[in-house]
Amino acid sequence: MKKESQPKVVVLGGGTGMPVLLEGLKEYPLEISAIVTVADDGGSTGEIRKEMDMPAPGDIRKVIASLAQVDDELKALFQHRFNVENQLSNHSVGNLVIAAMNTLTGDFYEAVDKVSDLFCVKGSIFPIVNESIELHAKLMDGTVVSGESNIPVKNKRIQEIFITPEKISPNPKVVQAIQEADLVVISPGSLYTSILPNMIIGGVTEAIKQTKAEVVYVSNVMGQLGETEHYTTADHVEAIYHHIGNNTIDSIIVHDQPIDEHVLALYKEESSAPVPYDRERLKSYELKVIEKDVIEYTDNVIRHNPEVLSEILFHLAQK
Repeated sequence: MKKESQPKVVVLGGGTGMPVLLEGLKEYPLEISAIVTVADDGGSTGEIRKEMDMPAPGDIRKVIASLAQVDDELKALFQHRFNVENQLSNHSVGNLVIAAMNTLTGDFYEAVDKVSDLFCVKGSIFPIVNESIELHAKLMDGTVVSGESNIPVKNKRIQEIFITPEKISPNPKVVQAIQEADLVVISPGSLYTSILPNMIIGGVTEAIKQTKAEVVYVSNVMGQLGETEHYTTADHVEAIYHHIGNNTIDSIIVHDQPIDEHVLALYKEESSAPVPYDRERLKSYELKVIEKDVIEYTDNVIRHNPEVLSEILFHLAQK
């Protein structure tokens, strides 16, 4: 299939769920655009962001690694995290490489492009904005929590999130990619701290509403402590609608098979439980519900199966 005839797929997200999805998608004849949050403020990413006043590189690093077409040793080097008793402790090589390229270019967008080229990335990676931003959450009790890493720690139900500075423009290529897409995918991941920070930025919300592409949400399988531990699948959709408007999702992919009891017991020890699939409520939203066994187990960790997911998404994109 010639590149110019390949379906255009846009994936929005961050965290750990998005790279898993992209691992599978890159094996298909697709033109991929990954739109990545830069709101992270924890660990190595947070230190670099604070010291260098730049967008957070951590989620970008993970996406570059997932779409890289280089040998495994080079990928491992890029993802390597120092475990030493000095100033390098906890820093990953990839974060430092992106930070160095940002210093050389003076432009975060350009830095990400150049590092992507070095790692022969398939597709395009677009940071959602070109400057440092801060994520805030208004909780149901009226209090406001600032900082992406602080939000889940409060372990209180979230009413809404917002970003400062308030008047911030998205990467122009993000809006263009969404407008020209054949399929827009909202990836699995932390709903309030990885997914929604991309979608609430002015220009992106409008592009999602106006795109002629099918917008599909890959539902989380497990609830997340401090964010969505009591949410159903429909609650996730409702949260998205609350932030960007009703009827902005066309379809949803849900896991519909029992989960291994031994693995569930391990998750229960961490106060994590499966996201209940409320079929009838989802149907009331007039969503196309795609039911499939979409998970796999890696060292007793539940994650989405990239091969199964990518096959579903490839067929949707072809339509």
